[in-house]
Amino acid sequence: MPITKGHRALVDEAMAQVKTYSVDDVKRRLGEPGLQVVDIRDIRELQAEGTVPGSFHAPRGMLEFWVDPASPYHKKLFADEGKEFVLFCGAGWRSALAAKTLQDMGMTNVAHIDGGFGEWVKQGGPTETMEERKAKKGA
Repeated sequence: MPITKGHRALVDEAMAQVKTYSVDDVKRRLGEPGLQVVDIRDIRELQAEGTVPGSFHAPRGMLEFWVDPASPYHKKLFADEGKEFVLFCGAGWRSALAAKTLQDMGMTNVAHIDGGFGEWVKQGGPTETMEERKAKKGA
């Protein structure tokens, strides 16, 4: 069966429909109580590359289940309507698709970071290793 709509078309459609922030936009707001940065990358990416300090890890494969209050996997964090959830992945493609899916589920307080973690690092955004994160939680 031939593919009638490829990944690029899907990403382009999502990009046109979701709010996109630059790295600088998010860096300026990092730490604000109304902002929750969400890392949707695979755990192996976090272990290899680190993550954004204060971000919440919600693997892409579980995101819809964690967001939906009717799901047995629901995470209460996502029920906070006073927060804006800003997603990121490695390059901004998965996060655009994920943000579009969350919008399709009814969320209005969702966006993503243009260029993802790769652009975050390139532009000098703060990062932490998983070991540093664990040490903070243990302190």
